[in-house]
This record gives sequence, structure tokens and C-alpha cells, in this order.
Amino acid sequence: MQKYMKFKEVLGYSLGLFGFQAIVGLLNSYQADFYGKVMMADVLVVSFIVLFAKIASAIFDPIVGKKIEGTKSKLGKFKPFILVSIPILLVFTAIIFFDIPGLHYDVAGNKLYVYIFFTVLIWCLGMTLADVPTQGIASVLTPNATERTNVVSIANTAKQIGFAACAVIVPVICLIIKGGSKVLVKKGETDSPMIASEFLWSAIATAAAGCLLMALIVLWSKERVPYVAGENNGFKDMIAAIKGNKPLLLVIISYFLGFGRQMAMGIQVQAAYALIGSQNLVIILGITTAIGSMISMAITPVLIKKLGEKVTYLALSIYGFVVSMAAFLVYKYMTDNQIVMYVFLFLIGLQFSAVTLMPMIMTADCVDYYEYKTGERKEGPVYALLSLTIKVCLALGTALALVIVTKSGYYETITSVKEELANGVVFLPKTKEMIFFAYTAMPGILALLSAIPIFKYDIYGEKKEMISKELQARREASEKKVEE
Repeated sequence: MQKYMKFKEVLGYSLGLFGFQAIVGLLNSYQADFYGKVMMADVLVVSFIVLFAKIASAIFDPIVGKKIEGTKSKLGKFKPFILVSIPILLVFTAIIFFDIPGLHYDVAGNKLYVYIFFTVLIWCLGMTLADVPTQGIASVLTPNATERTNVVSIANTAKQIGFAACAVIVPVICLIIKGGSKVLVKKGETDSPMIASEFLWSAIATAAAGCLLMALIVLWSKERVPYVAGENNGFKDMIAAIKGNKPLLLVIISYFLGFGRQMAMGIQVQAAYALIGSQNLVIILGITTAIGSMISMAITPVLIKKLGEKVTYLALSIYGFVVSMAAFLVYKYMTDNQIVMYVFLFLIGLQFSAVTLMPMIMTADCVDYYEYKTGERKEGPVYALLSLTIKVCLALGTALALVIVTKSGYYETITSVKEELANGVVFLPKTKEMIFFAYTAMPGILALLSAIPIFKYDIYGEKKEMISKELQARREASEKKVEE
């Protein structure tokens, strides 16, 4: 089948997803740590406040989906929303990491938690305005299903790297800022905690670069799949569209069951501090897993071509469970050697396309399925639902991870030796073990659960090819009819 997209367009879409996810990854990894170390807040309370803010913001997702479905402009129906999201993300990413002494918990008390809730809520609005269209636009970039799979694979590789980019950006900023945390290499020592200026400048640098890259999607992308801006796009119609799409429901249920597959990203900073000895060495944890993830993204299209989406997803999920459990059991009962740990983290990374790439491919296929079944494309509500699901699952996973980290005694250890922070902190074996469980075993268990609904998923192989060919034939017939 004909290929439609040029290299520049694929590059722009990939860099745009990289930039957006770099911002999301920064908040996911460092937000709770900033509130705990700088604003003196209870991290466990913060984790639930952020969770509630993200759930409350879920109302934005169907609203944005409805607006997208009813939009027809010179830019298309997705790109206008990306443009609106850029200033919100730019400003509020910096605001969230801005140290206001009068709002420290020991001064402001619960007023701090109210402030956190509303700033996160507004940031989530910006995230939704970016997330729904940046995902949804993938379904209209090309009518060629094979080309779309390849483009989504490339772009989501960049997306996954972007999500982990803070592991590089923040340590570089920390090395530049005077008086802050440094990388200590002596065995048995730990670094001092990050200071306010390190958090802030990391946020400014990430937000500025991320928003510039997001703009490339608007400048270089083209929406090619024809659509009609609907006049009757109420919430009931969107719910009906979702209800009538069984494969999509299976994908969404699968995502919810595996809500904590990426929970390790929410505690990378704490894991680096407890397991390695420095927050700045989070780069090692991030890169080790990212290399495996990149390989996973690269080989997934090949696996899909040979095995189909269903078998590929199941295989990656089961593999993720086995290798994650093996990593934890080896750490607990055999050795805590860091080289062995890095090897396992690389192996764990090999299954990450099941949580990042595969849902994107399968959701785009579900949009095609709905068009094949009803004659209508409903990218807006479908990708609003996916965005809502990802947002809530990421928040749930981070909250669960932070609960485990808090119960491990991590923050109690830091607080109890506060006067000695300049010389580092010594963490108990129990603390390290519980953090490693949250970092490896728990995501593996949830990866296995996520596979259950996919046993009934059937949009793959010959059926997917038949749907793609039928839709192409319909579009060609429609174009011919218009010409006549």
C-alpha cells in the first residue's frame, strides 16, 4: 500500500512526543520529592492529593474529546488543541516547582495542600489539551495501517525516551547549580538532597525545550484521513461510540488492570538515592531501562508482523512478569550487586512496549474497526478515553509506589538524620528491599494482570488487514463519487 508520510513529518511527530513526555516524566519523577524535601509536606498525603487532582481533572478528557470531534479548521481538528496546551504547560510546570517559603507546611499547614491540588489540577488541564490530540493525531496521519504502526513505533520510542529524559536533564542541572547535590562515587556514601533552585531550573529547562518540540507536531504534521466534523457529539453519543467498540473496551480494561506497570518511573529518584546513593545517579537507572525499552520498541513491529498484536502483547506481558519477579527474588535472596541489578533492569525494559507502544497501535486499530462497523470515525472520544485512562493509571501507579516507599521508612530515615544531611543518609536493608519491590516486582505482577482481557482481543492478522483494505476501498469510492 502507498506510503504517505515524509521523514520530516515522522521526525516532527516523534520529537513532539519526546518533548511532551519529558515534561510529564519530570513531574511524575520529581514532583513528590520536591514537595517532601523543599516544601516540607507529607509525601504520602501529597501522593493522594495529586491522585485526586488527576482524577478530578478527568472531566477535561471527554470535554476535549467532544471539542476535537466537532472541530474543523485550517490546521485540522487536533493541532489547535496542542497550540493551546503549550503556554499552560510552560507556565505551570515552572509554578509547580517554585519554592514559596510562606507556603512551607511548617508555616502554612493545610493551605499548602490546597495550593498543590489547584496547581496540579490546572497543569492537568494543559496535559489533557496536549495528550488527547498528540495521541489521536496518529490515527489520521496516514490511511496505511502498516505505515501507521511503524510511525507509532518510532514516535513512541521517542516518547518513552522523553519520559525518562529527566534522568539526564536534572543531574546536569544539579551539577551546574552551586551549593546543591553532587554525584558521590565512594562506595557506602550518599549524596545530599536536592535544593529548591535545582528543582526549579530543571523544570524551566524541561518545560521550555519540551514545548518547543511539541510545536513541531503543529508545524510539520498533516492530517490525511478524511473526516466529517459532527454536529451531534454529545456525551451520550460518545459513550455510545465507546460501548459499541468491544476491542477498545478490552484495551482500556487491560490498561486499568496493569495500572502500575510504569510505577517505577514515579520513584526513580527515591530508588536511585536508596539503592545507589545519589539522586543524580538516577541517570544510570533510567538509561539502563531505557536501552531495553528502545530495543523493545524497535522489535515490536517485527513481532507484530510475525505474531500479530494479540500474541505479541501477551508474550511481552508474561515476559515482563517473569523477569521482574526474578529481579526482585535475586536481589532479596542472592545478591544486591549493582551490576546484577542493572542487567535485570535492562531485561525489564525489553517488555515496555506492551505498556507504551501496543495500546497506541491497538487503539488506532479500534478506531478503524469502529469506522468499518458504523461508517463513523470517533477519534476524539476514543483518544479522550485513552488519555483519561493513562492519566488515572499513572497517578494510581505513582500513588501506590509512594505508599510503599513511605512505608519502607525512606522519609523517616531522611528526617531522623536531618542535621547530618550534608554528609548523606544511611538506609536500612528493609527500606532498600521494599523500594526495590515497588521498582520491579509490583509492576511485573500488574503486567501479568493486564494480559487477561487481551485473550479476547481479535483485531489483528487477517481481520485487521481486511478492515484496512475495506476502509481504503470505501474512501476511494467516496472520492470517485465526489469527483463525478
